[in-house]
Amino acid sequence: MDDIPSALPAKPPRLMDQFRTWMRAQNYRYTTEQTYVHWVLAYIRFHGRRHPREMGAPEIEAFLTHLSARRNCSTATQKIALNALNCFYRKFLKIDYPDLAFRKPSKHARVPVVFTDTEARALIDQLQDPYRLMAEIMYGAGLRVSEMLRLRIKDIDFGQRQIIVREGKGGKDRVTMLPDSLSERIKVQIHIAEKYYEMDRKQGIGPAWMPYALARKYSGEASQLGWQFIFPSKEPAVDPQTGIVRRHHHHPDTIRKKIKAARQQCGITKLCGPHTFRHSFATRLLEAGYDIRTVQELLGHSDVSTTQRYLHVMNRGGLGVISPVDRPG
Repeated sequence: MDDIPSALPAKPPRLMDQFRTWMRAQNYRYTTEQTYVHWVLAYIRFHGRRHPREMGAPEIEAFLTHLSARRNCSTATQKIALNALNCFYRKFLKIDYPDLAFRKPSKHARVPVVFTDTEARALIDQLQDPYRLMAEIMYGAGLRVSEMLRLRIKDIDFGQRQIIVREGKGGKDRVTMLPDSLSERIKVQIHIAEKYYEMDRKQGIGPAWMPYALARKYSGEASQLGWQFIFPSKEPAVDPQTGIVRRHHHHPDTIRKKIKAARQQCGITKLCGPHTFRHSFATRLLEAGYDIRTVQELLGHSDVSTTQRYLHVMNRGGLGVISPVDRPG
């Protein structure tokens, strides 16, 4: 249950626990909470564990420059660290400071790693259910691994042939396609989830976990069938927040290990993982001639420039250029 926040004291004495409590009150996502705490702690350690209230703009600039000059962090990583410190100081501690001057990393364009359709299908063929179905959903609908694992029974609309992704990256909901070829197998997996649900009810296992805002808004709904995870874990576990024994979803590390083993069996040398299926989904749609705005919406990208990266990994490198050695004589 790594994606469920751990319990905090009612009046936490430690500064980082106070920061966590504040972020939860502001409805920050747990992944954001973990990331921000990581970078604030890294900043404090960098300055010899001085108290943050004793530091300010010069120390923040020195830390961010260190990330660029010494650790060779990317622009994106440095930006996340900056966002964490801005949140910590300006929003949580209510301490403002002037514009910062620090060294920024050189920007390097990164081309996404993408499977060919043959590679994707060969890798999927090496997997057994439920992991095979997980990979097919990521490849067939463009879901991130966390989005796929968090799917609940109510999120599959067979009538409309669509999957509703709840609280994707940035906390946004979106709708993507439900591949026709997967419908019957998803129904079989839902039937398996129903069996776990019935067994847990008989054994007194707690209701499904729900984010705090939803748990308050829809009190009692977590005990209903529709809120159960489609890919339930094999064993119940203790909720670190409430101490209730629940059945959560599969752990993301498990599917990562399965895909790594399948990649080796297929002889695929690309550095790839579950997210490569999402990259491949986008590339296949663009290769098929679908409008980039449609692909952007299906992926849930807030900026079309993020989607445009996939134009560079299409069949002809995104430029439509034919090599001289491939030209007929």
